[in-house]
Amino acid sequence: MSASDFRQIAAGAESGKAERLFRAAVSAFCSLTRPSRREIAQLEDLTLPLFENVSVESRRYVAAALSECEYAPAALVRRLCQERVDIAAPLLIRSRALSDVDLIALIGRHGLPHARAIGRRKDLNQTIADLIKVLERPTLVRSQQQPETTAKAASENAEVVAGEVNRQEASDVAETVRRRLRSMMRESCTAIGPFVAPQTYVKLRETALTGNAAFFQTALADALEVDFSTARTLTASHNYTPLLAALRALDLSEDKAFLITAAIYPTEFPHPQAIRIFLDRYRLLHRDAALDRLRGWKADTVSKIVRKPGRVAANADLRKPNSADMTASPKARRI
Repeated sequence: MSASDFRQIAAGAESGKAERLFRAAVSAFCSLTRPSRREIAQLEDLTLPLFENVSVESRRYVAAALSECEYAPAALVRRLCQERVDIAAPLLIRSRALSDVDLIALIGRHGLPHARAIGRRKDLNQTIADLIKVLERPTLVRSQQQPETTAKAASENAEVVAGEVNRQEASDVAETVRRRLRSMMRESCTAIGPFVAPQTYVKLRETALTGNAAFFQTALADALEVDFSTARTLTASHNYTPLLAALRALDLSEDKAFLITAAIYPTEFPHPQAIRIFLDRYRLLHRDAALDRLRGWKADTVSKIVRKPGRVAANADLRKPNSADMTASPKARRI
């Protein structure tokens, strides 16, 4: 598709224009044998601002197309992987744009549904495969522990003892996996930080100015790709130091970081000298140090899951089917 084709789409009627442009841009990109960095950046600049205005069908189409693309734009792939698993599955299973750290972060954020799709990847890192096994274990244990009313007391006692041994073994495995995951998250050199699209800052700014802490914490969790509880701790401190590191990891400019911080901690800046102190601290905080803290937060998120796998197992896709589910077609229930 040529540039004139894109101009015709852009000049068309407003209804459905974003939808057509989103699909056409990705289709044209996937036809390139070896896209340049400039072409990759152009696709991200074009599609990411349109993302919230396109349908689920278009997101699913683009995810499937990019899953087969050897040089898929990493930022767009990561954004698609934040969607529910029926959209993200092709990328989770096949995309080369996802690093091991990306996969761990996705498991930490989305739990077992994404983990199961990731588990189908070829040549999956053994540490990540072990993590998925640990997450799967609670459901396997529950399915095998149906009570038998006719069992004798002696055999019941034996099962209890065996269950305790199995739980101890599972705990040991989980601890080993947790240590390996933390090491991967902290030492990885491939994770240079989250991609910050222009609309990401706008969302942070607007939610900070609402005065509703939960709105901002949700936006911050999305930007950092951490869980909500971690984002909440970054703004629950008596000072802005943790938030400072988070904004530096996002590589926001001084003025943008100050505006957000002042909205969240208005009493911290009663005079110009306080503002000067903030700017000095922000300039002196090296981004590598901020990214190291961010990797630590992500590793802690994954550690929580490994320590308490039952919480992940209690996911929406593990609930008992209701009547509405039973009437849905098998295709609709399949990833």
